[in-house]
Parts: sequence; C-alpha cells; structure tokens
Amino acid sequence: MLRPILLYGSGLAAAAFLLEWLNYRHVVHRWSTEFYIACIAVVFVALGIWVGNRLTARPRQMFVRNNAAISALGISAREFEVLEMLAAGHANKVIARQLDISPNTVKTHVARVYEKLAVASRTQAIQKARMLDILP
Repeated sequence: MLRPILLYGSGLAAAAFLLEWLNYRHVVHRWSTEFYIACIAVVFVALGIWVGNRLTARPRQMFVRNNAAISALGISAREFEVLEMLAAGHANKVIARQLDISPNTVKTHVARVYEKLAVASRTQAIQKARMLDILP
C-alpha cells in the first residue's frame, strides 16, 4: 500500500518540477535580454550605493584640541597662532601683517614649528598637526 503512494507522489513531484522547469525556460528564452539588462542594472545600482557610501566623507565629531601634545612638543602660543595661519593658507607677509610682527619673526616661528614637529614643509607641518589633533 505504501509503495503505490510513494510512486504516485514521486511522479507528481517529477511532473511539477518538469512543468516549472519548462515555464522557467520559456520565460528566460522569451525575456532573456530584459532579464539580463535588469540583473546588470541591479548590480550597478548596488555597486553605486556601495561606492557612494565609501567615498562620501563622514561628518567629523566635534574637534577637541590636544593641548597635551602642544605642551609636550613645546609649541608656544605665538607659534600656535602662526601654525593656525599656515593651515589657513596665508603667506608669511600676511601672517606678519595680521599678527603685527616682522616677516623675519614669522620665518623664525615657522622654522621653530618645523623643528618641533620634525617636518620640512608647510604641508607636512599641517598634516602632522592634524594627525596629532592640534589643528582641526
């Protein structure tokens, strides 16, 4: 009694599978171009979202100046002002005018900042100061 039920059930399952397979082949054959274009579009949308999330700048948390690093490096208040103005992109003459000091004094402060940060250029000084959380 069990054997005919199993054979009948297996036959029904095979027939259902065959019908679904034929329907799938018909759909894929008929709509193959649209299907592949839709799949490619979905992949590119997902890729675009992923790349967009990776390349979009994250909002920084509120900047907290690392005063311990400033004092450990021995950077004076005036040297720090000069460093901030360097980071703003000002030339030595502009810094001298705004701080009401001579351009030679600005050069001296810049040289001292370079020594204390162990760098050789303005770009390196600004980069290292940002890395140490001295500048925002």
